[in-house]
Amino acid sequence: MNIDAISAVSGVIQPAHPRSVTAWSALVVCTASVAAGAGAWTIAGSDAPAGLIVLVWLAAAWALAGAVISLREPRPISAIAGGFAAFAAVGALSWSVGIWRDMQGAGALAVDVAQRLALTLAPALFFHMLMTLPGGRFSRPGQRTAVLAGYVVALGVGLALLIDRNTVTVWPIVLLWAATLGALPTAHANYRAAGVVDQRRMQWVGWAAVVALEITLVCLALSLVADWPRHNAVIAFACTGFVPLALAAGTVARLRSHIDRVLVHTVSLTGLTMLIVVAYALALAAFGRQPDGSEQSLLLLSMLAAAGAAMAYQPARARLGERANTVIYGARIAPEEAVRTWGSRLTRAIPLDELLLQLVETLRKSMQLRSAQIWTGTGAHYEIAAAVPHREPIRYTVGEKEQAVVSRAGVSGGTWIDIWLPGLVDAAVTASTRVAPIAHSGELLGFIVCQRPDDGAAFTEDDDRVLTELARQVGLALHNVQLDTALQASLDELRDTNEELRASRVRIVTAGDAERRKLERNLHDGAQQHLVALAVKLRLAKDAVVDDPADAEAMIDEIRGNLQEAITELRSLAHGIYPPLLMSGGLAEALPAAFARAALPTNHDIAVSRHPQEVEAAVYFCCMEALQNAGKHAGDGAVATIKVWEDQAGLHWLVSDDGEGFDATGDSEAGHGFVNMRDRMGAFGGTVDVTSVVGEGTTIRGDVRVG
Repeated sequence: MNIDAISAVSGVIQPAHPRSVTAWSALVVCTASVAAGAGAWTIAGSDAPAGLIVLVWLAAAWALAGAVISLREPRPISAIAGGFAAFAAVGALSWSVGIWRDMQGAGALAVDVAQRLALTLAPALFFHMLMTLPGGRFSRPGQRTAVLAGYVVALGVGLALLIDRNTVTVWPIVLLWAATLGALPTAHANYRAAGVVDQRRMQWVGWAAVVALEITLVCLALSLVADWPRHNAVIAFACTGFVPLALAAGTVARLRSHIDRVLVHTVSLTGLTMLIVVAYALALAAFGRQPDGSEQSLLLLSMLAAAGAAMAYQPARARLGERANTVIYGARIAPEEAVRTWGSRLTRAIPLDELLLQLVETLRKSMQLRSAQIWTGTGAHYEIAAAVPHREPIRYTVGEKEQAVVSRAGVSGGTWIDIWLPGLVDAAVTASTRVAPIAHSGELLGFIVCQRPDDGAAFTEDDDRVLTELARQVGLALHNVQLDTALQASLDELRDTNEELRASRVRIVTAGDAERRKLERNLHDGAQQHLVALAVKLRLAKDAVVDDPADAEAMIDEIRGNLQEAITELRSLAHGIYPPLLMSGGLAEALPAAFARAALPTNHDIAVSRHPQEVEAAVYFCCMEALQNAGKHAGDGAVATIKVWEDQAGLHWLVSDDGEGFDATGDSEAGHGFVNMRDRMGAFGGTVDVTSVVGEGTTIRGDVRVG
């Protein structure tokens, strides 16, 4: 049971507020007005005219409203209701006495004064009520002056009407009632500034005015077609009795909860009725005269008019409903419209942050909130994504246990927030706050937080239903955004990988061309020069065999030594291209043999079995590249250590030295040797990491999965 329902029940048992002197006075006046109205009817008897009956009805209605307000929610407007009841009762009583009792002298004057003042002061009292809705209190000093001026003018007009005591001139009274419309802008301003409960009280008054207009239009339409009823002005005056009944209904919490939607539908129905009346009027104008029962063409014209009104119903209903929402909610949509339009707005390529901001703005206006917030996040941390009024982003942490509970909870508030989301809102306002968890597939993605003013109405089941549906749709949208983000991250990663692969291919081709040029240069400058020199020496030895055999023999011995040097150099070149031991014995035999030719003293620990030749070649040449870099940059006295091992995760190698080291945070890692190593490992899905500290040496590690 919500707060409004509790107050409705308790209000029947005892007054919701202590009654003031004004409330007691209004209650006494209302009681006296009922007695006066009953006396007027008694005097008139069965011959009472319709106007007198309406006055008695209005006196009773306003007296009832004043009594209910005085008993349930004592406010100054109860005195205004009592004044209306008094004027209606005095008018009815003076009318009865003046017609059915022969009054002379002072008595007749008193009756005439009472009649005229009742007729002129009633518009002034109505002006007073409009200026001070919903509670009857003045919100600005200028209002008090305007109301006082209205009473003075009404009093003057009433006294002026005494000039002709035989008849009551109607047009000044009509002008007074027309002047009361000048209070409508102030009433609308009061509505905008009022709280939710007071706004709903004023909506009841608006509903009463719309219903009175609706009945008047129906009577007008009937009188045009069937010449009945004949007293439209009296009926319209009687319909004003709905206003005091609406004031009384505004004190009941249960009746207040749904008045906004009832008012919207009533306004739409009244607009449709106006269309039908206009259609019938046009049909009768086309007919040219008042029809009788024998003229069947009137029926045809009536049917055409009804058909036209039916065709115009839907667009008129939509426009009038929109306008009614603007007046009632202060926004162009009702709370349910926020749910209906969310999906369509989501498909318009509007950034999600902007959509969430639009959503909280709509919620705040349509649900009369003090503030509205949407929190988003994943895991344990959540931040404000949109808030009205604006709040600086703050982080809120939800524990694992709380996440499981909150993600499965419905729209909640009060103590539930204090237990499961402590600190999300101030403890003093949790009673006027609702939290709607935003979840998808059991994962908490955020929550919608709505807070109403302390004097605002309690959240209803309809409000909770709207928040639940919005939370579901926002959860789906956030989940889709997460998928889009993950997909975009994957695409970016693939794009970066593709660019790196393309760059590595270029580097591999470039490195291959460079190695071929290096091989050609080494062959040309090394082995080729030795072979050319051997050819020259062989020719000289051939020539010396006949002339000087001893010299020829010495030259042949020299040629034998030069030939051995050429073979050694060719073997060295062959080792640089692809070590034979690597092919025959793998890393366990090729690496120790290569370390013997290293520029630095090298310790090694090689404990691996055979692997695919391509992987072994990549590891081998990476180790040699790292060892070559250590020989160039580690400095004198440095010692290198190489370790190669394998486990379930793959094949691993490590080359370290205790030399000078370098700053690994700079661009040193971008050197040609490191790029070559990363390209070789990257070709098989492996990685290379470089760690170095100035003065403490360098460590290079590579890892690659095999098998």
